[in-house]
Amino acid sequence: MNKFKILYGLPKKILFCKKTLMSNQRPTSEQEFTHNIKTRKKTIFFDKNNVSDAWKFSRKKKLINYQLREKELIKLLDSHRGKHGKYDCIVPGSGGKDSCYASHILKYKYGMNPLTVTWPPVLYTDYGKENFKNWILTGKFKNISAKWDKDLMRLLTILSVKNLLHPFQTFILGQKNFAVKVALKHKIPLIFYGENEAEHGNKLADNNSSLRDSSYHTYKNIKNIYLGGVKYDDLIKKYKVSKKKLDYFLPASHAEFEKNNVEVHYLGYYLKWTPQETFYYSVENCGFRPRPFRTAGTYSKYNSIDDKIDDLHYYTTFIKFGIGRATYDVSQEIRNDHLSIEEGKKLIKKYDGEFPEVYIKDICDYLKMSKNSLIKHFDKFRSPHIWKKIRNRWYLRHTCNMDGAND
Repeated sequence: MNKFKILYGLPKKILFCKKTLMSNQRPTSEQEFTHNIKTRKKTIFFDKNNVSDAWKFSRKKKLINYQLREKELIKLLDSHRGKHGKYDCIVPGSGGKDSCYASHILKYKYGMNPLTVTWPPVLYTDYGKENFKNWILTGKFKNISAKWDKDLMRLLTILSVKNLLHPFQTFILGQKNFAVKVALKHKIPLIFYGENEAEHGNKLADNNSSLRDSSYHTYKNIKNIYLGGVKYDDLIKKYKVSKKKLDYFLPASHAEFEKNNVEVHYLGYYLKWTPQETFYYSVENCGFRPRPFRTAGTYSKYNSIDDKIDDLHYYTTFIKFGIGRATYDVSQEIRNDHLSIEEGKKLIKKYDGEFPEVYIKDICDYLKMSKNSLIKHFDKFRSPHIWKKIRNRWYLRHTCNMDGAND
């Protein structure tokens, strides 16, 4: 029996998928706006042989007839083409490789006229700003960018770090919610995201449809909403936040969403989607440029590079779940048959859990915390069944390389 305290409702026994190296501590997709300190995580499913559903779906994808899927896509596009005024559909994004690919291919291969919408990063990187400009200019896209209240964005980000150690929550909220609200306002009921996040660890059945479950971006009872781990009503009463400013961060009403027949689709359901291919396409067609240096915690230069806080986000998943950025990247590349297990183990050992030093001063200034106080804050969120402290240093109890403190 596991004698250690377990946080977040994670599995007691730490296991690693024998096909992808992903830990069974990995949370699946969730309603971001209900997340609070008492939330118990649903995690990636492993079968009795320690094989994850993410691996099984990657094998299932090989059998998909994408020619038939493309015909389904064209039928869907034709049913919306020219029906909603000037714009046929909406593509959310900030100028990363996936939004570049989705919007460009919809416009220039399939003849749609997408409206692009952007929830700007909390702390733009220079590369992110440049890629955003290039995306809009090269694609000749109309763009609507959210103009959230800067003080409120900062407060909610600080609260999400203080209460949840989740610095990226404010960006994720907007990324999932803003496009739907724009669709409702402008009467454009077709939205396309890129890859279905369910592929990375949700149950197999979550990948059977092109549609995103509306529970991810709509609410039925506003009193059940938490932002930064704080109840909606408490944000108004305790923190004196105005309802009007707070509305920008909320999901859409479920009733309004249903009434207007808005559809949120994953383009990755219809078109074969791999990170490397979307990267190459975006470089060639959208002026996308990777960082000139390796991203902290991993070996790549082109994934999630537009927000300085993104680097800290992946470090906090290492703290809370024992899963760093390299593990996420390795697992996906193994599923895409771009890495072997042995190559993946070496990359995880070398890069996982690397501290995000490059932007840490800017991040700490934004959070109104010193680097030392932030590092001390991390320790409150380490689950004892994942971490062991030896001579004032923290070590993972178990790793995919079998070199943890308890392996």
